[in-house]
Amino acid sequence: MNIESILSHVDHTLLSVDARWEDIRVLIDDGIRYRTASVCIPASYVKRAAEYAAGRVRICTVIGFPNGYSTPETKFYEAADAVRNGADEVDTVINVGWAKDGLFDDILAELKGIREAMDEAAPGRILKVIIETCLLTDEEIVRLCGVVADSGADYIKTSTGFSKAGATPHAVSLMASAIAEQTREPKLKIKAAGGISSLEDAEQYLALGADRLGTSRIVKIVKAREAEEKA
Repeated sequence: MNIESILSHVDHTLLSVDARWEDIRVLIDDGIRYRTASVCIPASYVKRAAEYAAGRVRICTVIGFPNGYSTPETKFYEAADAVRNGADEVDTVINVGWAKDGLFDDILAELKGIREAMDEAAPGRILKVIIETCLLTDEEIVRLCGVVADSGADYIKTSTGFSKAGATPHAVSLMASAIAEQTREPKLKIKAAGGISSLEDAEQYLALGADRLGTSRIVKIVKAREAEEKA
C-alpha cells in the first residue's frame, strides 16, 4: 500500500491537554497537505478550526472524552454543539462501566440519543463510537459491535489512546469478524486508534479490516522522510 493511500485513512490527531491554537493550525495545514481523512482536535477548537480549514479537510472532535462516564444528556449536548460549530465527525466514548455491568440497552439508548442530537443539529455528520477494547473481554467487544451497529453510528473505534493500551491486532480482527457476521447494511466500519506508530502498523490494521486510523505519528513519519530526502 502506498503512503498516499495510508494517509487517506488517517484521522490526524492532536488531543493533548496543552494543545494551543498554533498547534491545531499546523495540524490542519498538515491534514490538508497530506490529504488525511480528517484532523481530530479538542471540541473547544472546532469552530475556529472549521473556519480556518474552510472545507479543505474534515474536522473531527471528541465528546465524553476520554472516560465516557458523562451523563447521556451531557453527551447529547456536546455532540449537537460540536456539529453546530462545524465538526464533520464526532468520536464519542461509551460508559465502559455500563458494559461491564451488562447494561447494553442503556448504552444503545445513549448512542441513539447522540445520533439523534447530531442529526437534528446538522444532518449527515459521521459518528464514531469508542469502546476502549483494552478494558473489555472478547465477549463484551463482540456484543458492543452489535450495539453500535444498531445505534446508527458509522464506526466502532478501539481506543481513546488515554487508557491502559491502544489498538491491538486481536481486537481489530475480532471486531471485523463480529461485524462480518451481521446482516445489517450499511456495514459498521472500524477505526483503530492508540499506539499506531509506524507505516507497518498502519498497513497491518488496514489489512485486518480497519477503515480509519487514529494517530498523530503517521504524518510525522512522512514529514521526516521528506526532510531526509531533501537533506
